[in-house]
Amino acid sequence: MPTTRIAFEDLPTAVQTAVEEHTGPVLKIESSAAGFNSEISARVHTETGTCHVKGLRTTHPRVWTQQREADVAPYVRGIAPALLWDIQTGGWHLLAFEAIDGHHADYAPQSPDVPKVADTLRRLSAVPCPEIELRHAEQRLHDYVDRQADAELFAGDALLHTDLNNENVLVTGEQALLVDWAWATRGAPWLDAGYWVIWLMAAGGHTPENAEGWAARVPAWQSAPRRAVDVFAGANANLWEEIAGAEPDPWTERMRDAARGWSAYRSLP
Repeated sequence: MPTTRIAFEDLPTAVQTAVEEHTGPVLKIESSAAGFNSEISARVHTETGTCHVKGLRTTHPRVWTQQREADVAPYVRGIAPALLWDIQTGGWHLLAFEAIDGHHADYAPQSPDVPKVADTLRRLSAVPCPEIELRHAEQRLHDYVDRQADAELFAGDALLHTDLNNENVLVTGEQALLVDWAWATRGAPWLDAGYWVIWLMAAGGHTPENAEGWAARVPAWQSAPRRAVDVFAGANANLWEEIAGAEPDPWTERMRDAARGWSAYRSLP
């Protein structure tokens, strides 16, 4: 469910002052429309540099995602923008990340961004999962499998991003960086490649076969049990059916159709 965005300038004065204690005087603010999880999302320009600030009120039901991102940040340097500072004051929790001059990934089949994302997922799959509080993939998908025991097919000890919306991928030069780690999860190492398949179809127009071809660039995908992938595809079809039913709009319906299409492809003889 999207979160209502407010302007940085509408933050309480005490919160803006706390930000300037880290940044120095703010010269310019550029609000960001991308992303669904933050009430504040803005590029903050100062005399000493630029950073990207995102945040939620401490009373927001998803404020825990701010702490999740802060906890994950030290372990994903080089895969994600660096966390610069983290403050909780005046009823707000704000995080500041290094500002990246890049563009949101283009997932179209011939896009030069797609192999860069595959390389980033390959590197992420080699990162040991830290001993921090994370959701577990088998718990997240438990309600969407046909047989409850099948959720255990998603269990594992890999650090996963799980929200591979192309707007959560910034491409700069030859590198793709993953932003918005709110839904970081512990699970089977091939799952991020599986989530990417659905996004390649929904945001890039890939066929299931072509999307899986890109997923295969991630070594963990190649060791995924066939039945586990089949069950995962079906669980995501059920998940997006529920989301699109509750929040019908072109975006959720596109995700539902992509997940349905992938599940149907996985069901072919």
